[in-house]
Amino acid sequence: QVQLVESGGGSVQAGGSWRLSCAASGNIYNIPFTGWYRQAPGKQREMVATITSGGYTNYTDSAKGRFTISNDDNNKKVYLQMSSLKPEDTAVYYCNANGYGGRGYFAAWGKGTQVTVSS
Repeated sequence: QVQLVESGGGSVQAGGSWRLSCAASGNIYNIPFTGWYRQAPGKQREMVATITSGGYTNYTDSAKGRFTISNDDNNKKVYLQMSSLKPEDTAVYYCNANGYGGRGYFAAWGKGTQVTVSS
């Protein structure tokens, strides 16, 4: 069974920077695609940034130029460096990984980590 564990959530003032980490564990062969998503109160979960094992990245418009996604260990570790944070970035941030393991294809989610940006 594949597990994702996020870490690094917390509170930060607007304009500040923060870094989230996610680590995948379990019987994993490879993770071609992983990413960060977020869900603010009363809103649907949205994609923030994604990255392939080859390093190709994609960002939602609001994250472009402010957030940077990176990976390590063949995409088993993924990071989200956030800068110039805004109160509207406040949300629960979730890590997602899509890959192949001992039980075949998987799409796993972490439990989420809260990021609160105060003005």
